[in-house]
Amino acid sequence: MVFFSRVSSPKLCGSVVIIARKQQQCVITVGQRSISGKVMRQGLPPVQKPAPFPYKEKRYNFLRALLDPTTSRLDENSKLIVVEGPPAAGKRALAKELAEELDMAYFPSPNVADCYINKYGYDLRQVDHKLPESCKSYDENDFLKDPMRGNGSKAARFQLTKLSLRYKLHLEALAHILNTGQGVVMDRSPFSDLAYMTAMTETGVISKNVYNFYHQVRNNALFALWRPHLVIYLDVPVDETRRRIEARNLPNEKDSMLTTPAYLQALVDSYKKDYLKDISTHAEVLVYDWSKVADPEIVVEDIERIDFDQYTVYDEKMKDWRRINEWDWNNSRQEFTHSQHYLMAHLNVPPIQCNEILIGAGDNKVRAAVMDETPGCKFAKGFNPEMGDKGILFKLS
Repeated sequence: MVFFSRVSSPKLCGSVVIIARKQQQCVITVGQRSISGKVMRQGLPPVQKPAPFPYKEKRYNFLRALLDPTTSRLDENSKLIVVEGPPAAGKRALAKELAEELDMAYFPSPNVADCYINKYGYDLRQVDHKLPESCKSYDENDFLKDPMRGNGSKAARFQLTKLSLRYKLHLEALAHILNTGQGVVMDRSPFSDLAYMTAMTETGVISKNVYNFYHQVRNNALFALWRPHLVIYLDVPVDETRRRIEARNLPNEKDSMLTTPAYLQALVDSYKKDYLKDISTHAEVLVYDWSKVADPEIVVEDIERIDFDQYTVYDEKMKDWRRINEWDWNNSRQEFTHSQHYLMAHLNVPPIQCNEILIGAGDNKVRAAVMDETPGCKFAKGFNPEMGDKGILFKLS
């Protein structure tokens, strides 16, 4: 890791430094391949590179790869940055500001609640009264309100769904970087979800058996993802986190067992002892004392001082972002863009020894029957005549 400037009384946390800021001067040599913000780029001529490839409309195939090498778009700002921290730390606000300042795309954290709106805009939670308990909807509000529902089975399935959503978003972020050359800033990543599962296990929300199964899923799937270039962790004391949670007063959050001091302390401990220690061997890590929200410009200045190209082929750090040759880059680009469904299949680990998350055959049969009668759910989008779809007989896809 690289830490710079204006550091006053840094607190050590494993291999990570928590920075307390003071206004002092310091001179640091910056690598030529460092990220640059708007202020640093002011007055400089724009970099000449190809326009972003419209990867959502066109397929990146072999013929296109011959004329469109992946590295032709990549520059010093083609990076993946993740902002982490406990609830109410200010992750989203900082991630948005960093994306704006660094001219990167902001990818917000996904919500399970959005999964209950089908492609025609129908809210599937409206049919909950027809479904057995194991198949009823369970979103973020339900998770906060009653994490022990179904003896913790609902929370277990919720966390696995959350992992799946973050996994897909991470794939989309990688596809965006490789196809457009634009960097991406995210709040939370699938690599940090283990901290939340650890805290839930230690506070009795989920069983050790579920935790072990989650490890199996995680180990079976995360190897396919490239880890971020930079992780920014916002360190907030538990009592300050509780104060912020009470101040923002979101539904079901303030009085949830998932925001108790014991749970929050277990979460912070897992973040620092497990996640940050592990990710720091692969990515740059900056950890800030965020008990008082600081000026994002300070963070930008620190980011600009990191030389991401200082590592060699023998270093573990940045290993994910080193390819053998141009065709290795092109193959990775094609995989992250057009083979996401194959990569997502790594999450499908049979829960043979984890009955807590299984839904019985009888309940699944009832759910399938109800979904067949739900508007827009019987067939794929574009093939439901009751929703106004036309020309179905002649459609091939």
